[in-house]
Amino acid sequence: MKKMLTPYRHGGLALKNHLVMAPMTRSRATNNLPNALMAEYYGQRAGAGLLITEGTAPLPDALGYPRIPGVFSPEQVAGWQQVAAAVHAGNSRIFMQLMHTGRIGHVDNLPAGARLVGPSDIPAAGQIFTDTAGMQDHSAPVALTTEGILAVIKGHVQAARNAISAGFDGVELHGANGYLIEQFLNPHVNPRTDAYGGSVKNRARLALDLARETAAAIGPEKVGIRFSPFSTLGDLAAYDEDEVQETYVYLARELDRIGVAYLHIGVNAPIPPALLAAIRDAYRGTIILCNGLTPETAEAALNDGFADLVAFGRSFLANPDLALRIEEDAPLNAPDYATLYTPGPVGYTDYPVLAAALAR
Repeated sequence: MKKMLTPYRHGGLALKNHLVMAPMTRSRATNNLPNALMAEYYGQRAGAGLLITEGTAPLPDALGYPRIPGVFSPEQVAGWQQVAAAVHAGNSRIFMQLMHTGRIGHVDNLPAGARLVGPSDIPAAGQIFTDTAGMQDHSAPVALTTEGILAVIKGHVQAARNAISAGFDGVELHGANGYLIEQFLNPHVNPRTDAYGGSVKNRARLALDLARETAAAIGPEKVGIRFSPFSTLGDLAAYDEDEVQETYVYLARELDRIGVAYLHIGVNAPIPPALLAAIRDAYRGTIILCNGLTPETAEAALNDGFADLVAFGRSFLANPDLALRIEEDAPLNAPDYATLYTPGPVGYTDYPVLAAALAR
């Protein structure tokens, strides 16, 4: 039997298999509210042992994209309850990814009174979609003050509590894809001279403060974090390779001390084997490997010693029954890229499942 289909247990994680559904923005949260359509979508994909939700805003300032969900209001918490219930009905676990987009965003996507923020006032190059005016240049961010950083941490802690109250099994801090945590890690976007800028330890402070405070609030076994070393997504310029290695080994070591449930490593850019080995040596918890995997390469990765769990994104998007298809060595549906972020059920909850295909 394939290892990825066997149960997994480590620390606080007890999963029916080694498969993880990766977090994917799908932009179906009208008015930033989780809804019944989203509950159907996640419930369809409960073949994964662990599901990680799309990036979810812990604060109004974090809503950089249109139609992404939040978890800071009572209405949002109520909406998420139906999602957690749908996944648990399939005997799967679900973590909510807390995503603060930082400087990646546009003011038209933010609610009244919110503002785009970042480690500095350096705007991101490129454009972002708005429902109001289509593609627009990223808005200029406001540099967070020390008090503003503390408010961000407080907001994440409350968001984590909200997720647990909605029935979730834990939360994942989004430290990749060029969003706020990774913006603080990157010296080209973070030229600060206070306790959150300068040295590797200072630039990693936000990530560790968030992990530590969230773990204290809901338990370290209910906290994961996603990283992507060497990624340049979100207009992040590459920096010195030795410094990248120092950054992520330091983070792995400190997160091991905090005792978080898992590190989620997204391969958005090639990662030297030496860095992966150093992360594995520094961190004793669960490591999830994600991005670009096929069922064959994922199975090999589980047997190579670095990854404990393997995550699939667009394969789960297009194949609600991915676990069954892997078990049966069945072909996979291809994703419809034109409907990745469009409203409604098309390209979201209408992908054919294997049982129906076999019946035809």
